[in-house]
Amino acid sequence: MSEITFHSRVGEAETALRELFPATPLQFNEHLSAKYGARIFLKREDLTPVRSYKIRGAFNFMRKRIEAGLSSGAFCCASAGNHAQGFAFACRFFGLKGRVFMPVTTPQQKIQKTKIFGGDAIEVELIGDYFDDCYAAAKAYAATGQAALVPPFDHEDIIEGQATVALELVQQLGDENADMLVLPVGGGGLSSGVTRYFRENAGSRPAIRYAEPAGAASLRTSLSEGRLVRLKQVEGFVDGAAVAEIGAIPFETLRDVRPEHVVLSPEGRLCGTMLEMLNIEGIVLEPAGALAIDALKDLAPVIAGKTVVLVVSGSNFDFERLPDVKERALRFDGLKKYLILRLAQRPGALRDFLENLGPDDDVSRFEYLKKSARDFGSILIGIETKNPASFDAIFRRLDESGTAYRDITDDPIMADLLI
Repeated sequence: MSEITFHSRVGEAETALRELFPATPLQFNEHLSAKYGARIFLKREDLTPVRSYKIRGAFNFMRKRIEAGLSSGAFCCASAGNHAQGFAFACRFFGLKGRVFMPVTTPQQKIQKTKIFGGDAIEVELIGDYFDDCYAAAKAYAATGQAALVPPFDHEDIIEGQATVALELVQQLGDENADMLVLPVGGGGLSSGVTRYFRENAGSRPAIRYAEPAGAASLRTSLSEGRLVRLKQVEGFVDGAAVAEIGAIPFETLRDVRPEHVVLSPEGRLCGTMLEMLNIEGIVLEPAGALAIDALKDLAPVIAGKTVVLVVSGSNFDFERLPDVKERALRFDGLKKYLILRLAQRPGALRDFLENLGPDDDVSRFEYLKKSARDFGSILIGIETKNPASFDAIFRRLDESGTAYRDITDDPIMADLLI
């Protein structure tokens, strides 16, 4: 009798997955390869039926419980995004009932997509304002015995399912060895599963680097402190990877990773990467799906001439967020700033200010904050330019003219209130 290993379990999961969809493609990318002087391949997890890798883990978890006779005939989960959609698709495949708990604040687009993938097999229950609220509701519902809770990442069966990405990569690379593999990190199911698969692989073992949002660096923080750490505050923009605490089981696999091998992607820079891939390659990516690609900006010095594989984790992007993505990218690149001006309440004061702008500078927003002052008024103004250096000239001219102003572009409190 052959030994049951992690590799063999992943192999079983991969075979079962083929009933749902073929292996996602591994594509050579001309644009990124030319830009970084390397051979860069994209593992397109955004091309699964639910446009993310999450279907792998959810399906494997449910499959194993059904085969073991542990299923009560129903499942439940808590999610506002990709996990919910993968869960719904798997419920419909197995013909079993599922209940998805989502925050009341979940965008309607995500709710509708989940219902489409699940069809008559699922029910969606909106509860609470935050994920923790609906996760507590899902656990309470599972505790009644009416359904089995399908966790998003912190379970061996979920990790095995996500690790099928690694098995496909080995098969697709064939005789070509990858020098480096870059993995996005959220809760850690994908990153730990793929890492473990390659660590235990008898063949080639690429160097592995990890990509996290700078505003949700749960893995890197935990690695730096040598223990599992729950972040006190998380920037939620990269919703597919904005996790306050990486899973306990994934962390055990990743705890020996060097902290400097985790690349932190600033949210604004990530937005620029999303726009680049959309405008140049026609590839729609959600913020978490662009993490591995964005990490190349930090890895550029060490990848020249090498073969690099990037896991593109998902493309469930709501285009209503596109203006926010553009805004964040411009501000990160220094091409857009917001100022509060204090201008004299006299004819010609605004015209005098505008003379401080150059030919490539444009006013994108203008709003009086206080109109009733007799001598001076406060104005919120947004300025876009084609060259970040233009702002040095603008600020110099403002200082020389004695104009009172405050740059609030990177002031989180003021920016949230006024912008």
